[in-house]
Amino acid sequence: MKEKQHGEAIEKGLKALGITKEDAEIKVLENEDKRSFFSILAPRVVKVQITSKKEVKIEKVKRNKEEMAHTDFGQAIKQVEEFLTKWSKTLPSKDIHYEVKQEEGYLKIDINGDDLNYLIGHRGEVLNQLQIILSSIASKNSEYKVRVILNICGYKERREKSLEELADKLEKTVARTKKSITLEPMTAYERKIIHTELQNSKRVVTSSVGEEPYRKVVISVRQNYNNK
Repeated sequence: MKEKQHGEAIEKGLKALGITKEDAEIKVLENEDKRSFFSILAPRVVKVQITSKKEVKIEKVKRNKEEMAHTDFGQAIKQVEEFLTKWSKTLPSKDIHYEVKQEEGYLKIDINGDDLNYLIGHRGEVLNQLQIILSSIASKNSEYKVRVILNICGYKERREKSLEELADKLEKTVARTKKSITLEPMTAYERKIIHTELQNSKRVVTSSVGEEPYRKVVISVRQNYNNK
């Protein structure tokens, strides 16, 4: 009964906005299971919030541009370089060199050297933690958070290729079985790779579920797709 009411509310909202389910972000605002004993005879009211993904994307772009305009990247680069200079001297690997530069509204940090796999970790877990630390350092004394993309010995390129291959493989699986697949938790950067790789697929659609840092990508068969 609950699923039916939610479905009806969602369908009405989608129709009113003139968009499809694939183009919408849907959130249930009120859980009908939380009703009290005294309201059990009252009419059931289901509330959902439906937002066009296009509108959300435009708002994010506007917000990012505003943050970029007020970010002192020169100060951010200086703070990161000072940290890396001191930190690199404490590592067992001595042949380490790095480059910090501004690129498309974020700081790109490349670290290279011999035997740096311990700074990458299993599936980039250590690298991702270092990226968070460097973002915090870059954002010090800044009103806005400075986004950082950290790459160590070309790991990002290898990981990107691996995720693209995984996305293509799962696209075929979902299209064949018509069953959704939820991937393991990924960073925003990694989720974007999956979304981008499959954004033009005629067989599947992608979405993200959960809260950071456990947010995951879900790959589902596209509505009305027929693989026969």
